[in-house]
Amino acid sequence: MESKAQSSYSSRLNRRGDRNHQTLRTQDAEGGLFSPRFPQDYPMKIVWKRGFIRLVLVAGIAWMLLILVVLLFHVWSCQSSLAFFSAICNKQGKVFIMLDTMGLVPKSQHRCPIPTVDDPNTIFIPKERTPDTIVKNLTYFLEDEFVHNGSQSSPLFGGHQSWLQREESFKLNSNMKVHCGFMRNGGAEMSPLDIKYVKKCKFVVASGIFDGYDVPHQPSNISRRSKKLFCFLMVMDEVSLKFIRKNVTIKEDSAGGQWVGIWRLILLKHPPYDEPRRNGKVPKILTHRLFPQAQYSIWIDGKMELIVDPLLILERYLWRGKHTFAIAQHKHHRSIYEEADANKRRKRYARPLIDYQMKIYRYEGMEPWSIKKNTVSDVPEGAVIIREHTALSNLFSCLWFNEVNLLTPRDQLSFGYVVYRLKGLFKFYMFPNCEYNSLFVLHPHTREHSSKIEWVKSRDELKGNGSSMIEGRGGLGFWTPYPGNLDLVVLPPVARTSKAG
Repeated sequence: MESKAQSSYSSRLNRRGDRNHQTLRTQDAEGGLFSPRFPQDYPMKIVWKRGFIRLVLVAGIAWMLLILVVLLFHVWSCQSSLAFFSAICNKQGKVFIMLDTMGLVPKSQHRCPIPTVDDPNTIFIPKERTPDTIVKNLTYFLEDEFVHNGSQSSPLFGGHQSWLQREESFKLNSNMKVHCGFMRNGGAEMSPLDIKYVKKCKFVVASGIFDGYDVPHQPSNISRRSKKLFCFLMVMDEVSLKFIRKNVTIKEDSAGGQWVGIWRLILLKHPPYDEPRRNGKVPKILTHRLFPQAQYSIWIDGKMELIVDPLLILERYLWRGKHTFAIAQHKHHRSIYEEADANKRRKRYARPLIDYQMKIYRYEGMEPWSIKKNTVSDVPEGAVIIREHTALSNLFSCLWFNEVNLLTPRDQLSFGYVVYRLKGLFKFYMFPNCEYNSLFVLHPHTREHSSKIEWVKSRDELKGNGSSMIEGRGGLGFWTPYPGNLDLVVLPPVARTSKAG
C-alpha cells in the first residue's frame, strides 16, 4: 500500500517535471524568460527595412552608372569626327556644370588630349566661305563725324564714339557701319613693306609683343603644309623691336623683311594708346583690320609657344562643327562679375574703374551667368582666339574692341557683355579649358607689367589737366558722362569660387 502511494507520487512528480521542462524549452525557444515580446507584424517590418536599404543601394548604383554613361558619352562626342556629335559636345557643358555644382563630377584636369585628326595632310580645307546671312556688308568709320565743343578734337585710334553710336552699333542689320579702330592719323601704322607682305596672307597665326615684355617663341610640331599655307605674324611696337634686337637674332630677307625663326616681325609705328596693355588689344581683337586679306586667323598671346599644328586647330575648332569663332572657357569664372572681382583683388586694373564698367553693364541688363543661359560661360580665356573672318565675326570683334577702347582694357570683362547685346545671334564655340592648356607652352614675361592707371583709387584722379594717371587716348567712357543714372545700381554679390581665381 505504501509502495503504491510512493509510485503514484513519483509519477505525479515525473509528469510535473515533464511539464516544467517543456515550459522551459518553450521559454528558451522564445528567447529566454526575460526576453521582450514582439508584435505580430515584426517580421513584416524586417522585410520592409531590408527592402528599403536594397532600394537605396540600387538607386545609388543606378545614379552613379548614369553619371558614368554621361561622362563617357561626353568624351566620345567631343572626340567624334561627326559634325553632329561634335556640335552637341559644347551643349553638354550645362549638364556638367550642374553636376559639378552637386559635387558629382571630378575636378577638371589642367591639360587634356585634344581630339584632332592624326595627319594635317589629310585635312580637307573648305573651298566655300561661310555665307553672311545676318550682316552682309560691314564698313567702318575712318573719321569722326561730329564736333566737340565747336572744334574737332585730335584724331584718336578708336575715334570719339558717342554713347548713342555705341547703342546703335548693337542693332544688327544687313548693312552696318561701325567704329572699329584705325581712324585716320590715329596711330598703329604699318610700313608699306609689311602691308605688301600681309596682303598675300589668307591663313594667319598672329601674336604680339608690346613694351618689351616678351621675346618670340618658336612654334613646334608644325607640318610642312602649314608652313607653306600660314603666315606667322608677330606684331610689336618699337620698344619691343629694340628689346628683341638685343636678345634674339633677327634675320632680314632680300626684300627687307625682318624675321625671328618662323615669325615675320610686323612693326606698328606710333602706338595708339599710352598703355601697353591696351596697345596689345589692337592685333589681338582687330586681326581682321590689321590683316584684311585673312580668311582664317589664330591669335596666341606673345608669352605662349604654340605646340599644335594650326591646320589641326582650324579643323578641330571651326570646320568640324561649322563654327566661325572659337575661344576657350575660363578656368575659374563664368560670370563677368566674378572676373571683375578677381581683377580687383589681383590689382589688374583700377578698382573704381572696374566697378564703373560693371555698373554700366548691370544698368544695361547684364545678368550674372547661370545654367539658364545659352552660353557655357560669359568669361573666356582670351589668350587663344580662332576665327573665320565673316562679316558677323568681324562685327563682333569690332564691338568687343570698342568696349576695350571705351572702358577698361580687361577684354575678358566685355566679351560676354557683347555676346549678350547681340541677343544670341552671334554663335561661337567655347571649348574646354583643359584643351586650351594643351595648345601651348606658357613662358613667363621678361618683367612684370604695370601702368599708373592701374593704381587709381578714385575716378576723381582722372579729372583735371595734366593728370599723370589719365590715359589720354583710351578709356573715354570714364570721363564722358553716361546717359543713365548709375548711382542706384547695385552690383550682384560675388562668392569667390576658387582660391586661384
